[in-house]
Amino acid sequence: MSSAAPTNIAGQKHALPSYLNADNLGPWGIYLQQVDRVTPYLGSLARWVETLKRPKRAMIVDVPIELDNGTIAHYEGYRVQHNLSRGPGKGGVRFHQDVTLSEVMALSAWMSVKNAAVNVPYGGAKGGIRVDPRTLSHAELERLTRRYTSEINIIIGPSKDIPAPDVNTNAQVMAWMMDTYSMNSGSTATGVVTGKPISLGGSLGRHEATGRGVFVVGSEAARNIGLEIKGARVAVQGFGNVGAVAAKLFHEAGAKVVAVQDHRVSLYNPAGLDVPAMMEYASHSGTIDGFQAEVISSEQFWQVDCDILIPAALEGQITAKNAPQIQAKLVIEGANGPTTPEADDILRERNILVAPDVIANAGGVTVSYFEWVQDFSSFFWTEEEINDRLVRIMQEAFRAIWQVAQDNKVTLRTAAFIVACSRILQAREMRGLYP
Repeated sequence: MSSAAPTNIAGQKHALPSYLNADNLGPWGIYLQQVDRVTPYLGSLARWVETLKRPKRAMIVDVPIELDNGTIAHYEGYRVQHNLSRGPGKGGVRFHQDVTLSEVMALSAWMSVKNAAVNVPYGGAKGGIRVDPRTLSHAELERLTRRYTSEINIIIGPSKDIPAPDVNTNAQVMAWMMDTYSMNSGSTATGVVTGKPISLGGSLGRHEATGRGVFVVGSEAARNIGLEIKGARVAVQGFGNVGAVAAKLFHEAGAKVVAVQDHRVSLYNPAGLDVPAMMEYASHSGTIDGFQAEVISSEQFWQVDCDILIPAALEGQITAKNAPQIQAKLVIEGANGPTTPEADDILRERNILVAPDVIANAGGVTVSYFEWVQDFSSFFWTEEEINDRLVRIMQEAFRAIWQVAQDNKVTLRTAAFIVACSRILQAREMRGLYP
C-alpha cells in the first residue's frame, strides 16, 4: 500500500488524520483509497466527495459490567454513523477482541456504499465492542449487550439508526438490544434492530439472506464470464452464517466445494466436501476441525486449484502476498473488505473477476430492510416472497453495476462505488447544507 498522504479533489496533499498510520492505513485507510479511485468518475458531484471521507458521527463508549465472580470489567464500545443522507443508519454490531475505531469507521462507510448500491433507503452505520465473547458466560454477555445498548441509546432508533447482527452476534443479542431500547423508551420498538427472532418481529429468510445474496451475485457474475456453476470447484474461507450458507447453495446447484477454512483449520477434498454433513458437524462442535478431510495449511488454502473463491471471514484476507497465488477465475466477497487495493490490482492484472463485498454480501441488509418494513406495517411476508424479492433486487443491482463497469472499463468494485457514491452525493447535494 502506498504510504502517500491522501489527495483532495484539488490535487493538494493533506496530512493524514491522527488515527491513521502512513505505513499501515488499516480498514479506514483502505476505504479512503477506494473513494479516491472512484472520484474521477463522479463528475460535478466530486465537489461533495469529502462528505464520504468523514463519518457524520462516531461514538466511543465505556461498557462496564459486573462479572459473575463479582469483579467489575470495562470494555470499549463503538457506534459510528458514516452517512445519513439517504435514510437512517443501518449496520451490524460485532463483538470481537480485535475491534478498532478504524475498522468500525470503515465498516460503517462500506455500509453506506452497500445500501446505496442495492438502492435501499438507508445510510451506513456500524458498531462493535472490543471483547472476546468466548470468555463471557451467557449472563455476562447479556449484561454487556444491555449496557452497550444503553450507552448508545441516544443515537439509535427505528428512524435514526438500526443495528443488526454481525461477527459473534446473533438473534439473541438483537433481542436483548431491542428489549433494552424498548424499556428505555417506554414502548415496544421492534424496528430498532433487525435480525431478531421471528417471535419478536424478525423476518423469515433473514438467517440465510447474506449467503443467498453471495450465491445470487456469484451466479450472475459466473454467467457473464461463461463459467458454469454445475461442476465448478469452490473454495470458501469462513464457515459461519455467510460462508456455510453460500457453500450449501453452491453445493445444491451442483458445484464442488473443494476447500473450506475456518478459524481453526483448512480442509481440502478435490472430489468435493460433503457440505451438509460439514454444516451438521460444525453446528455441534463450533468448528470444522476434526471433520473427515485432508488438512492443509492456511497458506495452501489460497493456492487451491478452484474456479470460485469466496472469502467470507474478516477484512484484509486477500493481500499483495497471497493474491499472486490464487487460482480462481472468480472471487465473490462474502466478507466486508476482504481484499486490499494492492490485491485488487493484482487480481485484475491476472484477469480474475472480483464481485465486491458492497454488492455480493448485500443480501443481509436487503432482507433487514424487508424486516424493518414488515415491523412498521405489522404485516409479514412468506419466506418465498422474501427470497423472490431478494433475488430480484440483487440481480437488478448487479446487472446495473456490470453495465457501468463495461461502459467505463473499470472493475466491478469501482463500478459499484460509482453507482453508490453518486446516489449518496446526489442526496447530499439535493438536501444542501443546514444551517
